[in-house]
Amino acid sequence: MKILIIEDEKKVAKFLQQGFEEERYAVNVAYDGDIGTTMALSETFDLIILDILLPKKDGISVLRHIRAKHITTPVILLTAKSAIDDKVEGLDAGADDYLTKPFAFAELLARVRSLLRRGAAEKSIFLKAADLQLDTVAHKAKRGDKVIELTGKEYALLEYFMRNINRVLTRTLISEHIWNYNFDTGTNVIDVYINHLRSKIDDGFDKKLLHTVRGVGYVLKGE
Repeated sequence: MKILIIEDEKKVAKFLQQGFEEERYAVNVAYDGDIGTTMALSETFDLIILDILLPKKDGISVLRHIRAKHITTPVILLTAKSAIDDKVEGLDAGADDYLTKPFAFAELLARVRSLLRRGAAEKSIFLKAADLQLDTVAHKAKRGDKVIELTGKEYALLEYFMRNINRVLTRTLISEHIWNYNFDTGTNVIDVYINHLRSKIDDGFDKKLLHTVRGVGYVLKGE
């Protein structure tokens, strides 16, 4: 799943990004309210973590803006403000949860899992493509009786493909969803990870699932 972090303190943002990537989430980061708003409106995220005290546009304004555009993505507010009135303002603006700094990453992670579970009725927890299965809660994959061990990026790639079965995904789409906003699509990193993933899910099986569409991108065939 894909998370957008809008946080101007770069040390905090880096800490959060690293923590969530270790938990196999795809993460994009914005360091001010204007860029955060643009990213929230132009890309699809499963959850947004939003600081209130931001340069250019404060977090409450960002939240009101995206809600006015009918973006229903769950939002967790992060702030140093702990007064009840501040919390009420954030929740009334459309936040789904509120966490006061300083906080333990374990608590934030638990809140993220809780919010993502609430949307489980809209998004399948168990994904399937032919005999390949993915448990998006336990972050476990298997094909037939074979358990497939995946790195964080490999897992994020596989989930993205399995949520878009039989759809050709371009390098640009993949880079925006799995890597960060400013990823250099001119490198061969995507191809390297695709090859690693293909070897794990296809090697040893007669039916190949992950295919290259020359000049376009890649597709996971589920039939």
